[in-house]
Amino acid sequence: MKIFSVTDITRAVKDVLETEFPFIWVRGQVTNLARPASGHIYFTLTDGDAGLSVVWFKGNQRMGGDGEESVNPLTGEIESGGPLELEDGMEILVAGHMNVYPPRGVYQLVAELVQEQGVGDLKLAFEAMKRKLAEKGYFAEDRKMEIPRSPKRVAVVTAPTGAAVRDFLKIAEARGTGAEIRIYPTLVQGDLAPAQIAQALDRVYDDGWAEVVVLIRGGGSLEDLWAFNTEQVADALFRATVPVVCGVGHEVDVSIADYVADKRVATPSHAAQELWPRRETLMQTVDELEGSLKRSFENFLNRRESRLETLQKGLSWLSPARRIERLLTSFDEEGERLYRAAENFINAKSDSVKALSQRLSFAFGGDRIERMEHDLAGLESRLSRAADIFLKDKLAEFENVSTSLRMLDPESPLERGYALVTVEKSEAFLRSPDEVADGDAIRVRVKSGEVRARVTSE
Repeated sequence: MKIFSVTDITRAVKDVLETEFPFIWVRGQVTNLARPASGHIYFTLTDGDAGLSVVWFKGNQRMGGDGEESVNPLTGEIESGGPLELEDGMEILVAGHMNVYPPRGVYQLVAELVQEQGVGDLKLAFEAMKRKLAEKGYFAEDRKMEIPRSPKRVAVVTAPTGAAVRDFLKIAEARGTGAEIRIYPTLVQGDLAPAQIAQALDRVYDDGWAEVVVLIRGGGSLEDLWAFNTEQVADALFRATVPVVCGVGHEVDVSIADYVADKRVATPSHAAQELWPRRETLMQTVDELEGSLKRSFENFLNRRESRLETLQKGLSWLSPARRIERLLTSFDEEGERLYRAAENFINAKSDSVKALSQRLSFAFGGDRIERMEHDLAGLESRLSRAADIFLKDKLAEFENVSTSLRMLDPESPLERGYALVTVEKSEAFLRSPDEVADGDAIRVRVKSGEVRARVTSE
C-alpha cells in the first residue's frame, strides 16, 4: 500500500482541478467580502446550497464606473473606470480558472473578469446566438466570397459622422491607385441600429454598383456593439450578393457580424489597409517588376545570342561553301599524299631499274650487248622488208576480191542498160514468165529509178 504525503495529495488534486477547469464562468452571490491593503479582493461566491472561495487579484481588476478607458482582454470590450465596486449580496458573474492554494489545502476560483448579472446575460445571449447561427451554416467558410484586391467601387455602411468613417477615408486616401467610395449612412448603436444596418446593406445589394461592402464601427462596450450581434444584421450579411468586410470595434472586439461577413478585420482603419496596398509598396513593386523585366529581357537576349552563335556555327559547318572548302582542302591533302606516293614509287622503281641494269651489265658485259644490238638491228631490217612484201601481197589480193565483188553486184548490169524485175507480192527477182500470172504487180528497177507495172497476157 502506497502512503501519500500531504504535499503529494495536494499537488495531485491541484493538477487535476486546474486541468479540468482551465477557464469557467460561475454565477453567484457575493458573501464574506474582504479588501486587504494589498489591493486584492477575497470573497465567497454562493448560490444558497454551496460556497466557492474567490480571489480577485489587483492586476485583473477592471469593469466599473466613470474614468479612463481600458480594453478587457477576455471580451474585447472598451471599459472605463476602476474595478467593479463589490458588495455583499450582489449577484455577479465571475470568469476565471480553478486552482488549489497549497498552504491551506483549499481550492479557489482565481477571478479574471467580474461582471454584474446584466452584462453576463449579454455574454450568454451572444454565445447562444453564435451557436444558433453556426448550426444554420452562417459561419461556413465555403459560402464566403473572396475579397477583391484594390477595388474601384466601395460601399461603406456606417455612421456618417463617426470617427470610424473618418479613419477609413483617411487611410483609403493614402493607399491604392484611387477608388470611388459611397457612404450608406446608418445608426450603429441603439435599438434602431439593427434594422437600419440591415436596410443599408440591402440598398447596397440592390444598387449593384459596389465591388465590395465595408461594414465598420468604432470601439465600445459589449452593449454599445450589440447591434452587430443581432440576428437581423446577421441575416442581412448572410444574403449578401457582394463580398463584405467587417471592421467593428477594436482588435479584441469580436461580433456575430465578424463571423458572418466574408472577412473580419481588426479595426475600421485595418479595413482600408486590407482593401488597398500602400502606394509606396505599389511603387516598390513596380520598380521590382521593372528590374525583373529588365533582367528577364537581358537573359532572354543572352540566351538568343548564344543560340544564334550556335546556329551560325552549325550553319557555317553545313554550308556548301564551307563544304567545298573542306573538300578542296581534303583534295589538296590527298593530292599531296598521291604526289608523295608516286614520287616514292618512281624512286623505288628507278632504284630497282638501276639495280637490274647493274646486274645485267655485270652478267653480260658491254661487248655482248653490242653484238645483240647489231643482231637486233638486222632482225629489225628483215622484219621491215617482210612486212612490206606482206602488205603488197595483201593489197593485190584485196584488189582482186574487190573486182570480183563488183562483177557479182546485181545492180552493176543496170549501168549497162539492164533492168531488175521483182514480183511485188513476193518481193523476189523475176527469173521466168512462169513465176507470174495475169494481173500480178511487178516493179522494174533501172539505173535511174523504179517503174511499177502489171502483167498482161496480150
